[in-house]
Amino acid sequence: MRSGPHSKGDPPESEPAPPPTITVATVSAWSLDPQRRRRYLQLVFGFAALVVAIVVLYLLRDFLGAFVLGAAIAFLIQPAVARLVALHVPRVVAIGLIFLVIIIALAGLVLLIVPLAVSEVGQLQVQAPNLAAAAQQRINSLQGSPVQIFGITIDLKGTTETISSHLKEYLLGQFGNAVTIGLTALTTLLQVLLMFIVAFLLALDATSTRRVFRRLVPQDYRTDFDQIWRRVRKMLYAYTRGQLIIAGLIGILSGIACAALGLPDAVALGLLAGITALIPYLGPFIGAVPAILVGLAASPVKALLVAGAYLLISNVILNFVYPKVMGDAVRLPPILVIVAFIAGFSWAGILGMFVAVPIAATLRILFDHIYPRLYEKPA
Repeated sequence: MRSGPHSKGDPPESEPAPPPTITVATVSAWSLDPQRRRRYLQLVFGFAALVVAIVVLYLLRDFLGAFVLGAAIAFLIQPAVARLVALHVPRVVAIGLIFLVIIIALAGLVLLIVPLAVSEVGQLQVQAPNLAAAAQQRINSLQGSPVQIFGITIDLKGTTETISSHLKEYLLGQFGNAVTIGLTALTTLLQVLLMFIVAFLLALDATSTRRVFRRLVPQDYRTDFDQIWRRVRKMLYAYTRGQLIIAGLIGILSGIACAALGLPDAVALGLLAGITALIPYLGPFIGAVPAILVGLAASPVKALLVAGAYLLISNVILNFVYPKVMGDAVRLPPILVIVAFIAGFSWAGILGMFVAVPIAATLRILFDHIYPRLYEKPA
């Protein structure tokens, strides 16, 4: 008699257990949860919109300065526009009046600074050989004979006369082409026009602009967006107000110093120092260069006095006034400020230096808001 596949003494083999249906059901429910799926779709859509915005900015990189300056103007004039609207002035008319004031102020600055630059550069070109000859005589008198380095005689007077004689030809060769000048002027005019168009549109639809950005954020994170938006706006207003105060103080004190030292066009030099002081930290030292050149056109001693006066004004304001005015508006370590300056200058030149610190401060606000929520500890 043939025995079956299992004897009576052997335990029956257990059949393989079916897969746990609860896991499949759980995964299926998770993947089909409408709220969760909508949240991830919103995140993907927001990320895609950010990528598209970056690509558009890259394509418009040659005109990026006009967009940045236009956005800055629209942001800065919002309080004035709000006050005029509160006085029952139509918003379009209020923006137009503010733009008219800005254009008049810019035209006044150009009329003051451009003649100064033209006249002083001409005077420096005329007096450069005499200044170099005096410096050469002073060096020779100190050394007792013409200075030689590796057998080469240093002749400052001859070198300066050669440079001065060829300077006009060089400038004509570089910038004397009428077509180049016309194209440069046309490009500049288009950028200025684009800047005011961007500023007008953003100022006209300031509320809707914020609403558009808010709609790109998923519903669960819109409270965080509101908090970050308020902190960034507060930081930008405080930073702008502080920079304007610092620039005004530096401009006024520099103009007084130039007038006291007997420099011509002291008002224009003070305005130039105030405008360059809008560049954080480095601006006051950049603004000293034109005044030093004007002093050098008179005498080397006066140039040294001008440099000392500008250095004293800049150090006093940056070390004592700047921290009191700015307070906690930026809160960036010095090393991050330097990195921001280098990155901004590499990205967009002088304009990048203007916006480097606000952008870095905005990233700092984002970091301070996100880090505690991810790691459950203060940043």
